[in-house]
Order: sequence, then structure tokens, then C-alpha cells
Amino acid sequence: MNEFGIKSKAASVASLGLSNVSAAYWNLNPAELIEETIVRGEGFLTDTGALAIDTGEFTGRSPKDKFVVKDEVTKDTVWWGDVNFPFEPAKWEILYNRVTAYLSGKEVYVRDNYACADPAYRLNVRTVTEYPWSNLFANNLFLRPTQDEIMNFVPDWTIINAPGFKADHTIDGTRQHNFTIMNFTKKIILIGGSGYTGEIKKSIFTLLNYILPHEKGVLSMHCSANIGKAGDTAIFFGLSGTGKTTLSADPERGLIGDDEHGWSDNSVFNFEGGCYAKCVDLTKEKEPQIFDAVKFGALLENIECYENTATVDFFNISKTENTRVSYPIHHISNAVEPSVGGVPKNIFFLTCDAFGVLPPISKLTNGQAMYHFISGYTAKVAGTEMGITEPSTTFSACFGKAFLPLHPTKYAELLGKKLQSNNVNVWLVNTGWTGGAFGTGSRMKLSYTRALITAALNGELDKVKYDTLPVFGLQFPTSCPGVPAEILSPRQTWADKDAYDAKANDLGAKFVKNFEQYSSAANDEIKAAAPKVSINA
Repeated sequence: MNEFGIKSKAASVASLGLSNVSAAYWNLNPAELIEETIVRGEGFLTDTGALAIDTGEFTGRSPKDKFVVKDEVTKDTVWWGDVNFPFEPAKWEILYNRVTAYLSGKEVYVRDNYACADPAYRLNVRTVTEYPWSNLFANNLFLRPTQDEIMNFVPDWTIINAPGFKADHTIDGTRQHNFTIMNFTKKIILIGGSGYTGEIKKSIFTLLNYILPHEKGVLSMHCSANIGKAGDTAIFFGLSGTGKTTLSADPERGLIGDDEHGWSDNSVFNFEGGCYAKCVDLTKEKEPQIFDAVKFGALLENIECYENTATVDFFNISKTENTRVSYPIHHISNAVEPSVGGVPKNIFFLTCDAFGVLPPISKLTNGQAMYHFISGYTAKVAGTEMGITEPSTTFSACFGKAFLPLHPTKYAELLGKKLQSNNVNVWLVNTGWTGGAFGTGSRMKLSYTRALITAALNGELDKVKYDTLPVFGLQFPTSCPGVPAEILSPRQTWADKDAYDAKANDLGAKFVKNFEQYSSAANDEIKAAAPKVSINA
């Protein structure tokens, strides 16, 4: 095992306050990182060749322990509140020094990567990790520079990841012993107390959600994207359970990326160089691309194997339901590289409406697109979480509220400007219930949803008549190839039309109530797209 460029890199480690580490291993290849993990007793190879590790106490993100240093750069720009918690600069200095002291005498692993596949927006990221498998994750998820680029690599931002360090909240100013803290002045992200690798990924996404819209005029998006054979780009937004991964995975279209993208004046580009997929209940039949990507170089988190085997039991959730696998994007057979497409022709907002109110597909005006973008609606059904006995609404601004350092209206208005400047169709797609709410109606058939999306992509929905949905004012097609006309109008699928009207009014009122927190910063076009509910709602 060799330290790559050790002579020129040693000063860089020292500049981070890490001059006393016992060794710094630079840009090891995946095989070396996997070997290091196994030798250290921190993981094992499954029978597909993927490395399996446990992330320890935390098997998911800890959003209440994510902070932003509040200083001259951020005090008037960051959207402070229940997503972005302020951290004192003086406390940052204390904690930073304690983390670097903790790493003194330890081996660390250093990775030079970048984010943003469009070279015009490239962000160089140096990741220093306590564990080799955390470094493998960074290699999988971020874009990988060439050897020549590594020799001249200068980081724009640095991540220091020390899962073994536990903060003392009485000294360090944290809420508890784990933390993720972004310092926009120092351009350092400090992660400690948690081995969950998603903290590394989402810290850079949060960073880009600040830099790109605020400084570059680029819309940052929590979405998947694919591209057709004719070069047409499509974007898919959607919260968990809405079908974003399933519907964007199309064998007839190339995958640009599955989670995080930017929309510039002339491109849609992936932020990442890999995928971080949920693997609970994973089968080759349901998700063949993800299943086949679980091979050498992939990193499995918090899984269990069948007894006395190295075969993963993807149905075993004894450690967590949030079992995960990360892999470089070239593990997906139809991935396009570089991960860049043109300006989108179609945008799909996916929602699982468990109330059976919304049409299976509807076409949005620009104002409606901004309104539904800010709303980020879906519904949870009974059985998905403890205590949920009937459908409940979920709203997540811009389909990724937890990662927004700026006010949601900033992203929505930027979306509106891009829609006005380009000929883009925006569709709201309901993958949820029809013929009644959950418990009465039935789930929309996947084959119908696929047919509707295909018709939208092919321009077939530009040639049909549309009707208007009460309360929400949405325009929905009255016919579509391969889809029964009777399911296109949700009100007509209900046996009790009065019950539908009451449910539509009730859901509309929930939209209006949720939007109150954003209305003071929203423009008139956005506010005019709100549902029109009766006074008695």
C-alpha cells in the first residue's frame, strides 16, 4: 500500500491540523480500501463481492444534529429554523480542535473527488475519514478525477469525518454526541459521532443547495433524471414511496442520475458519481439494475446474511429498515457518462395520494408548478410507520426540505424563471389511490402510470382534450393510449361523488394550511395557484 503523492500532500494534511496523524493514505483504490476494512475487522465480503459493514449506533441521518456556523457569510442568507440550526463560531473552533486532537496518532484516509458533472460548476471535495469504508463510500458517491487531475488537485471544500469522536454538548455546543456542522467561511464540513455514510453525501448536497442557486443561478434539485434516445431529458421529483426510482429506471432511456442534480442555462447535470440505494426487500425481479450493481466495489450497510452464508438476506431488517448500498454509477448498465443532459423537456412531480383525490396525471401551469414544488406533497398510509392508522399528509418543501439552506421560495422562483425561459411540460403524477381513499379504493396500477409517463414523454398527451379538477384547478387528460378513460377523472371513479368533493376540499385545506409558512415570501403567481377550498373546510 502506497501513499499517493505523499511528499506534496503532507503539507495539506498539516494545514487541516492533522500533522500528528500516524499515517495518511491518499486516494487508495477500492480494492485497497476493502482490504484495509477487512484487515481491521470492520467488514466482510458477501458472495457477490460487495463489502458489508455496520455503521454503528446510527443507521440513518440525524437531522436535528445538523448545524451551520452562523457568521458574516450565513447570518442573512441561510433559512434559519427547524431545518438549519445555527452554531457559534467560537464553539466551532473548540470542537474542530478537539476533533483534530482525537485523530492525532491515528491513521486517516484521504480522498480527492469532485461534485457536479458539468465542468462549469465543478466543486473539488477532499474527504478525510477515520475509517477506510467511509472513504470507499466517498469514492463511490462523488465523481472521480483522473490521476493527472489528482496530482494538481486543490480542494474547494473539505470534509473531516470522525465517527469515533463523541462530542460533549456541555463543552462543544452540540445537541448530543453526534453532529454534522458546515462552516461556509472555513469551507469545512465536520462530521463526528455517527458512522452513517449518508451524512457525507447529504452534507455536500446541502452545500450545493446553497452555492448553486445563491451564487450561480443554477437550480439544485432532489430528483432523478434520465435521457431518451432523441436526447430529451426528463426529471422526476418525489418523496419516499412515490416511485421515483422505479419510474425513472427505464431500459429505453439512459440514466443521468438517481438523486441529486443541477439545472443550468443549458444542461441538467448529476451532482454525484454514484448511487445510494435502499435495499430493503431488494430482488432481481423488482429492481434488476440495483440488484446487479451489488458487486465488488459496492458498499452494503447494516445488512444481515442468511445463517452460515455470505448471501445477503435483503428481507432482514433486524438492524434497520434503512439498509443501503452505495456503488459507482458505472455499475448501472444504462448510465450515461458524463452524467449530463440538456435542458429538460418534461418534469414529473410524483405523489402517492392515499386520499384518492388527485388525477393519475395532470398538466401544471408555471404557477401551479411552483406551488406544488414548494408543497412537495405525498401521503403515508397505515402500516408505514408506528401509530399511523389512516392516511396522513406529508409535505416536504421542494421535495427535500431537510437539505435546503435557503428559503424554499428561492428555489421555486428559480424554477419558475427556468420554466418561462424554456418550453417545459410539468406533470403532477399520482401513483397512489383511485376510486376512493386508502381502505376503500385501490392503488393505481404501475402499468397505467408507466403508460401515462410514456405518453407524456412521447408528446401524445399534447394531442388530447383536458378537463379541470375541482378545488385544485388541475388540467387532466380525458384520454391516453393504454389507459382506461374512466380512471383519468378521479371524481368519476368514486361511487359517492359527495364524499369525493368533501375529501378534495379537506385535502385542499391541508395544502393551504401547510403553505401558510411560506406565503409571506411567495410571489402572486405562486399564491394564485393554491387550491380553492370552501369556507367550511
